[in-house]
Amino acid sequence: MEDGSIIEGCGFGSKTFNYGEVVFTTSMNGYPELLTDPSYKGQILIIAHPLVGNYGVPKINVLKNGIIENFESERIQVNGLIVSEETEGNKWNSELSLHEWLLENGIPGISNVDTRSLIKKIRMNGVIGGIISSGVEIEKIKSFKYDEIDFTDFTSPKNVIVHEGLYNKSIVIVDCGVKHGIIKGVYDALKYDIIRVPCKSNANDIIKFDPKGVIFSNGPGNPNLLKEVIDTYNSILEYRIPILGICLGHQIGTMALGGKISKMKFGHRAVNKPVIDVISGKSYITTHNHGYAILSKKDLPKNVKLWFFDPNDSTIEGWINEEMGILSLQFHPEARPGPLDTTWIFDKFRKIIEGV
Repeated sequence: MEDGSIIEGCGFGSKTFNYGEVVFTTSMNGYPELLTDPSYKGQILIIAHPLVGNYGVPKINVLKNGIIENFESERIQVNGLIVSEETEGNKWNSELSLHEWLLENGIPGISNVDTRSLIKKIRMNGVIGGIISSGVEIEKIKSFKYDEIDFTDFTSPKNVIVHEGLYNKSIVIVDCGVKHGIIKGVYDALKYDIIRVPCKSNANDIIKFDPKGVIFSNGPGNPNLLKEVIDTYNSILEYRIPILGICLGHQIGTMALGGKISKMKFGHRAVNKPVIDVISGKSYITTHNHGYAILSKKDLPKNVKLWFFDPNDSTIEGWINEEMGILSLQFHPEARPGPLDTTWIFDKFRKIIEGV
């Protein structure tokens, strides 16, 4: 690790060298979805649950319109995996073991590690750079600066991708690394054609599809590097088209409207994070994966209404601008894996689009 500490364990997966920002999740299940989440690009993930791999890895299931049902993207996105114990799991739909899956994707893993101690270290000192290697190459860590790399270049599609719907209407997703769970949630609520455009698309690239709504997706890395995407968001505002921002898309919208996004000490990565809806007074359990956030109310844009906050640390988890038809969420309403408490937000977006 970049502080000079060396942690030994047993290698599995690929024997390649890889580096990344070391982060952790407290999710107990759903490692196929976690490891394929593009928001983890550039990061080495620690899974807090002690046994990982119990049910193997299923065959990828792609629907007729190209939406993936059981993974969040076509490949593993994490730069490495750290677990306490890697198991040779099996299940009726298992095609590969966790070891075989990482090997196939060229991703290194390490097991027999005291993950509890490692997570406590991160909670005390913050996220840290690290490498997984069969040799010690500490000097290479010092040249890796996670916050200075635009990882959306690795997760955004190079060309337009279309998922056909049932109606002759379209939704555009500005795809900075969208999870297929989000695509599925939008499709289930609207049944429109879903058009995914590259993250760095300009407003003209979006408007030419005559979208009924625009979604700025989740994705990896530092949102403060995405000046082009922030400019695009501002340009779309002029068309008065409903907008839904999720995770990175929420951060982009916040900055576009004059708010501030800051790096968190160790982020929120779990499927059991509470949020409070200040409009209804209800609380929900939600899925999170972010290392940047609106840290306090004073960092909110001036012309929006606070919608959600995290009762654990008071970070802002969502805002709304009803006049402009904008919903903005730091958490994930689609929850793969996780609870289904907030999938209603996709239907709320549909009602804004259809003027219900």
